[in-house]
Amino acid sequence: MNINQLNENEYNPYFKFYIEKVGNAELIEVLKTSFKEFSTTIKNLPEEKLMYRYAKGKWTIKELIQHLIDTERILSYRALRFSRNDATEIQGFDENWYVNNSNANDRNIMDILEEFNHLRKTSISLFKSFSDEMLINFGTADRNKMSVRALGFIIAGHQLHHLKIIKERYL
Repeated sequence: MNINQLNENEYNPYFKFYIEKVGNAELIEVLKTSFKEFSTTIKNLPEEKLMYRYAKGKWTIKELIQHLIDTERILSYRALRFSRNDATEIQGFDENWYVNNSNANDRNIMDILEEFNHLRKTSISLFKSFSDEMLINFGTADRNKMSVRALGFIIAGHQLHHLKIIKERYL
């Protein structure tokens, strides 16, 4: 079994956009490399760029990073629950509500990146801990059935998507 080859029945079609961003990458490797590229891009941005909104109602880069952190925490939690055969359906979350209540713009960017770095290391450790059998376990979140390994690829693809947005619309 190739643990990095997802089947389309392992995730809601909505998430295909994120999964396609990682291509045929190995899960742990893409979690590592995608964070390095992201961190390098953000580290040296001036404060005015970090607080920039490319349109009314859009997030700042700080808010966008906090969104990535919150989403990765939630998806990793789902992966943990699904890996343990927890059949309890998990509710969805409102990403805008989370960002609006995050206090991201008042935080130092290095603190935000340090939090993200710690989180990514934890996510990598979590996904490394799963057996091949655990990675293909399924659970339901926000009425969507998905596998543990799909959640890992969604985490990486979601971050790659937002890095592309930052490069195209913020820089």
